[in-house]
Amino acid sequence: MTDQLTVAVLGTGIMGAAMARNIARAGHTVRAWNRSRAKAEPLAADGVQVSDTPAEAVADADVVLTMLYDGPAALDVMRQAAPGLRPGAAWLQSTTAGIDGIAELAEFAAEHGLVFFDTPVLGTRQPAEAGQLLVLAAGPVDRREAVAPVLEAVGARTAWIGEDGGAGGATRLKLVANSWVLAATNAVGEALALSQALGVDPQSFLDAIAGGGLDMPYLHAKSAMILEDRLTPAQFAVDTAAKDARLIAEAGRAHGVRLDVAEAAAARFSRASEQGHGHEDMAAAYYASFDTP
Repeated sequence: MTDQLTVAVLGTGIMGAAMARNIARAGHTVRAWNRSRAKAEPLAADGVQVSDTPAEAVADADVVLTMLYDGPAALDVMRQAAPGLRPGAAWLQSTTAGIDGIAELAEFAAEHGLVFFDTPVLGTRQPAEAGQLLVLAAGPVDRREAVAPVLEAVGARTAWIGEDGGAGGATRLKLVANSWVLAATNAVGEALALSQALGVDPQSFLDAIAGGGLDMPYLHAKSAMILEDRLTPAQFAVDTAAKDARLIAEAGRAHGVRLDVAEAAAARFSRASEQGHGHEDMAAAYYASFDTP
């Protein structure tokens, strides 16, 4: 690989589009594909080449980056990309795929001679657009330098998991981190819903804990989105949060751990989605506290 890389980005939703733009701005050649081409078209204004098929996007690419909905979606797209994949290319797999999903993706990489990196990210729309994501990464030590320019373009920091991390090492850490984020998000919504039910001014609650050990910026950020009805555009959508909560709960069950909060979070996000809030920010799980939307 050279300093200027050819990078294929498969999946240009909220996160993938921002990552593609930042990789292009860093001086690399970027080809992007999305299942709905219309979502990828705006990237052309940033110098990104929009491809018609996954195979076209990955042809002769040094690095392939996947940012899709879940593990099965990533595997399906990579199977479509297979005719264009170059053996020896690096695959940065950033989809939150779950433990079983990441194992299947690593197996696909081995079958096609790809250098597999498990690279989920922490962050939402704003840090993604600013290139300030935290990248959780696991992969072969001797190939990390080759993919560093891409990781530096999308993230403020890359946290490598152990010497190698093994397939799924970073995904496991992502599930742990997301379990905290989703629990905190639902706690915000429930506190505000309870304040409404009891006739308590939500601001009095926020003022009461301000500056103390129970206070945190995330509480104020999500509270403001709910109270000011600023749930679109989503930083992280309810439907995606529901999927991640299910993956977390499944991981707990598979490893003999009862994750009651994660199970409840999955149910709350799903209920909010059924009420019509699926594409809103995950803070809209607040509405799941009520019988009507």
